[in-house]
Amino acid sequence: MNIAIILAGGTGTRMGMSLPKQYIEVMGKPVIAYCLERFVRHEQIDKLQIVAQKEWHGRIISCFAEDDIEWQDKFAGFSEPGANRQLSIWNGIKDIRSYAEDRDNVVIHDAARPLVSNAMISECLAMLKEHEGVMPALPMKDTVYLGREGRIVSLLDRSCVIAGQAPEAFVLGKYYQANQELMPDQILKINGSTEPAMMAGMDVVYLAGEETNFKITTKADLERFEQLLKQR
Repeated sequence: MNIAIILAGGTGTRMGMSLPKQYIEVMGKPVIAYCLERFVRHEQIDKLQIVAQKEWHGRIISCFAEDDIEWQDKFAGFSEPGANRQLSIWNGIKDIRSYAEDRDNVVIHDAARPLVSNAMISECLAMLKEHEGVMPALPMKDTVYLGREGRIVSLLDRSCVIAGQAPEAFVLGKYYQANQELMPDQILKINGSTEPAMMAGMDVVYLAGEETNFKITTKADLERFEQLLKQR
């Protein structure tokens, strides 16, 4: 079974708006609606677990109805957001273990990445047949340096530096154990979903990411998203 965890608990403070970015409407629908549609309609995704504050549960459910999506069989429930992104994931994977098995797969994605392609989701799942984890990533285009305290320390090998994206997919049981080992304090220091898997020595690989699979974090990102929708 393949279960997707959609992270929708962010506050979107960098946008400078009172409304979290995933609930901002673009061309008549909130950003999260575009993301949910991708996963609900994907034939390989069996269940959907959404991490979101209770005050937004009704709005999220209405997204399914407004898009006329057959969602009842796939939607498994809501999970509580945590103090940071990784604790939100932890809450999600704890909840899905009530109906999933260790050999199942978990696919973690941000509600604020609304343009993930069906092909990307499929490719991540395909690679889990041979590996314990997978992450899309983009190569670095610019010259990359290591900086510290305002000074350039060294030049990094650009060919070895990648920028991680989502969805990040893992074998559920292994990933649960990797996060459990970081509780209760170390998990607060985690910045990326793949980091616990790496720390636990899991077999994690990466595949080519997509330029359009960007995360909406600024007003410029929101404008770019709207322009791409208009072009499509």
